[in-house]
Amino acid sequence: MVPLWTAGPWTLLAALGLLSCCCFKWSEASRTSGTNSGRSEQQEEPSSLERVKRGWVWNQFFVVEEYTGTEPLYVGKIHTDSDEGEGNIKYTISGEGAGSIFIIDELTGDIHATERLDREEKAFYTLRAQARDRLTNAPLEPESEFVIKVQDINDSEPQFLEGPYIGSVAELSPTETSVMKVTASDADDPTYGSSARVVYSVLDGEKFFTVDRHTGIIMTAVADLDRETQDRYELVVKATDMAGQMGGLSGSTTVTIVITDVNDNPPRFPQKMYQFSVSEGAAVGTPVGRVIATDADMGENTDMSYLIIDEGDLFKVTTDVETQEAVVSIKKPLDFESKRIHSVIVEAVNKHVDSRFVDLGSFRDQTIVKVTVSDIDEPPIFLPVEGAVMEVQEDAKVGSLVGVVTARDPDVINKPVRFSIDPTTDHDMIFHIDAESGAITLGKILDRETAGWHNITVKAVEADNHTMASFSAISIRILDVNDNPPELATPYEAAICEDAKPGQLIHTISVVDRDEPQAGHRFFFTLPSEAASSRHFTLWDVKDNTAGIRTQKSSFNRHEQNVYFLPILVVDSGPPSLSSTGTLTIHVCGCDTGETIQTCNATAYVMSAALSPGALIALLVCMLILIVLVLLILTLKRHRKGQRMAEDEEDMRDNVIKYNDEGGGEQDTQAYDMSALRNLYDFPEAKSCDSGPDIRSLPQWIQANRVGGGVDGAMAAATDFSLFKGYIRKKVEQADADLSVPPYDSFQTYAFEGTSSPALSLSSIHTLSTTSELDFSYLSDWGPRFRQLAGYYAPGKTEEEAS
Repeated sequence: MVPLWTAGPWTLLAALGLLSCCCFKWSEASRTSGTNSGRSEQQEEPSSLERVKRGWVWNQFFVVEEYTGTEPLYVGKIHTDSDEGEGNIKYTISGEGAGSIFIIDELTGDIHATERLDREEKAFYTLRAQARDRLTNAPLEPESEFVIKVQDINDSEPQFLEGPYIGSVAELSPTETSVMKVTASDADDPTYGSSARVVYSVLDGEKFFTVDRHTGIIMTAVADLDRETQDRYELVVKATDMAGQMGGLSGSTTVTIVITDVNDNPPRFPQKMYQFSVSEGAAVGTPVGRVIATDADMGENTDMSYLIIDEGDLFKVTTDVETQEAVVSIKKPLDFESKRIHSVIVEAVNKHVDSRFVDLGSFRDQTIVKVTVSDIDEPPIFLPVEGAVMEVQEDAKVGSLVGVVTARDPDVINKPVRFSIDPTTDHDMIFHIDAESGAITLGKILDRETAGWHNITVKAVEADNHTMASFSAISIRILDVNDNPPELATPYEAAICEDAKPGQLIHTISVVDRDEPQAGHRFFFTLPSEAASSRHFTLWDVKDNTAGIRTQKSSFNRHEQNVYFLPILVVDSGPPSLSSTGTLTIHVCGCDTGETIQTCNATAYVMSAALSPGALIALLVCMLILIVLVLLILTLKRHRKGQRMAEDEEDMRDNVIKYNDEGGGEQDTQAYDMSALRNLYDFPEAKSCDSGPDIRSLPQWIQANRVGGGVDGAMAAATDFSLFKGYIRKKVEQADADLSVPPYDSFQTYAFEGTSSPALSLSSIHTLSTTSELDFSYLSDWGPRFRQLAGYYAPGKTEEEAS
């Protein structure tokens, strides 16, 4: 028999729990009645293969949590079949809580809990039980493990760990629209009983919202939630365990549900009429007034636009993005005299319309804005307002009427208007205007070719208030008359080849005319009679205000005439017809076989763009020839210079040329006449001793030789004359061929002796005169520089005397 603690109701409850939850499984095999008998049987049958099972087995014990009694709480009992109640067996436990939380009676095997247990802190304890011999402390059975499980009681209420909650739902949502979900947690054992089975309910606000009993989902209970009436709701949601049965524990939380806005309200004007006033002189764009439509919605659902239904041609409306006000402003200038009161209908329209609420009504509203226009003193108005264009003939006389400008006072009191021309737009005072009538007349003669348009500004002021002024731009067009003859566009020049064929087009000419006839230009080209009769060229009128010049003869000779001046008569179509004559200069040029112009009048008029290889070779050959000629000329010149120096040293007669600074007298105008030199010394050669030259016409030294020599002397003199003549001719030829000397020869200086020279002449040429009996002995007294000259003119001696 297992002893029990008699500790009151809690002991009885524990015993009942132990009996209901604990199942002892005893071994079905044969057991020994005691430890000693077991040993005897084992000794008697040592060879037996029968398995010896332990005499006590259990699975787990149960203990109720939160025990509050004064005595230790009985948990259970361990017992072995070897125990015969003699007290020779000792029971021990080890493991979690052994010796502190759980104690065992070593003699009986009873286990008690000494502390209050909480399942939420620790749900079970694992221990090991051992039965030992009290005397030897030897284990009688193998150590066995068992579990003490803490029995749950409903001691924890549900808790909303995530609360308080905040959710939202759109207004006018249908019923049973899910708003949010709440969740409560229960610390009790969900596997034992109903301690952790939680159900939900709404304590406050159940009229508008409901909660699902098992899931905790909050839903709308009505379909007419209106944000504009109430924009949030506070709910109290309760969670109860034990599935809501009596005695269950509960917890609650607060849920705030915000009602979000939808565009379910149209804009509305607080007033159906607004009144404003504005001056008629207000500029375009001036604000007249502000109106605003209200909308019960919020956010973008209040965005609206404004429209003008009536008077939209004079006024416009814009939206102030910050205040959402409608700003009515002037679109066109207002006129008090035309209309004094304007009724402007302004309409407000929602920008974001929700199609779900279209059936609630029109999401727009209208109001009337009355605008009163006040009168001011205005300047005159021109008719037409944008200005006028006038026309006048170019040949109009001074004082002719150009046009009339009109302006009036727009005010109710129609005051007289006075006109004037802005002097800055008519510096030359070409036009005049009548101050009262506005008639514009000419003040000067016009010239369309100088200025085809004149732009003037006319000023109109009130007669008694000059501050009221307005301006109008007047454009005056000068109409053309044919007063300028046509002219050739440029001074045309052309070139033709010498071998030009008849009918060949030489050039095309065009004409300019400063006039601009309304019917357009039409020009006629002709050749004057003197040009047409030359029959060198013909003119071809192309009929498009141009003309072509063609050749008429077959060939030209530029050496006979290298330039032709062709007059061309041009006549315009008038009226009246005017004409002018221009000249086309035509050059006759030499051309190659390809009709490319090479030279015109010894100068290349048109050069070929590229030289052929043959022409290039010919050019190089010519250059080489020129170089050789230059070198040859320089060589000959140097050679002749050497010969001349030798002759000057050998022949005393050459010394005559050294006195080239002696010229004729002041009246000698033929000192450089070559013919004088050639004719004056045209001595006849002596062909025989009987026919000799007149001795009186020879120089003195020649006469002396002839007188002293007789016949032999005459022949010698003739020979000397022949040498002298040949020498002079040779010198003349050398002077003509030498390009480096002055354009006269030194011998020419003494070819003709002039008169009236105060220094007299030293030349022997004067001795040709038969009456010349000069004595040159005084030359010996002039010094060594004239010694040689004195020898030339010494008295003649015969060769024998000289020897």
